[in-house]
Amino acid sequence: MFLRWLDSDVGHSFRNSPTAIVAALIAAVCLFCAVFAPWVAPHNPFDLTTLELSNARLPPAWSEGGSSNFVLGTDDQGRDILSALMYGARISLAVGIASVLLSVFVGVALGLLAGFLGGWIDAVLMRLCDVMLSFPAILVALLIAGVGRALFPNAHESLAFGVLIISISLTGWVQYARTVRGSTLVERHKEYVQAARVTGVAPLRIMRKHVLPNVMGPVLVLATIQVATAIITEATLSFLGVGAPPTSPSLGTLIRVGNDYLFSGEWWITIFPGLMLVLIALSVNLLGDWLRDALNPRLR
Repeated sequence: MFLRWLDSDVGHSFRNSPTAIVAALIAAVCLFCAVFAPWVAPHNPFDLTTLELSNARLPPAWSEGGSSNFVLGTDDQGRDILSALMYGARISLAVGIASVLLSVFVGVALGLLAGFLGGWIDAVLMRLCDVMLSFPAILVALLIAGVGRALFPNAHESLAFGVLIISISLTGWVQYARTVRGSTLVERHKEYVQAARVTGVAPLRIMRKHVLPNVMGPVLVLATIQVATAIITEATLSFLGVGAPPTSPSLGTLIRVGNDYLFSGEWWITIFPGLMLVLIALSVNLLGDWLRDALNPRLR
């Protein structure tokens, strides 16, 4: 199956794009380290029984005073920075991907209904989209996450992550809805849709079996780019203190903790989490740009 994909037009475009190959390798390495963090990371930075305050604020191994046991140094609690990056990226990627999947599900469903049925349903859904677009996405996410933490101050971590995912998805679905609606307005007047209607196929089945596969191209491109946006949004919320719980810090939380020591000489505590966040966001964005060009028939 993979070899067949390489022989396709998209695979050929990928093989001839060094930028896409490098971005895919970086994204794959980050994803591998995040998924398999318990086995790949040299330490468990969140196991309090293994932490020693005597190891706090150690510089990277190549610096004076560094230790070979902590390649990228340690933070103020003696946690290994390299291991914390892997565990933190795991949380950031999980929240980012989950929020994008939820946004895609809601946005595609509402966009199909608006574009295929039209009428008052289309008008109501599009006005709702206009209202959502009038608010800054980060402000809405900050409001929902803050309200959720206030209503459930002693909530379990899973509920806290659920509130965080919903807060990011609340405005993310709008772009998918508008994109799918525009494509559906074009597809619903084509011959294959008219033929399905004449033969008595139910509207829901037409949307699911005939229209949906033909409008997913732009959605895939948008979803790829939005993963990076969702990860940055999650990092922003965590940096502000309303994101991931302190007991399971993400990259944004690590950056916030290190920011307190940035000007006191312990630069590695915040620089390395920031670089990790930049690598993930940049590689995903580059993949999204390549996918947009690869799926555009005018650029082939």
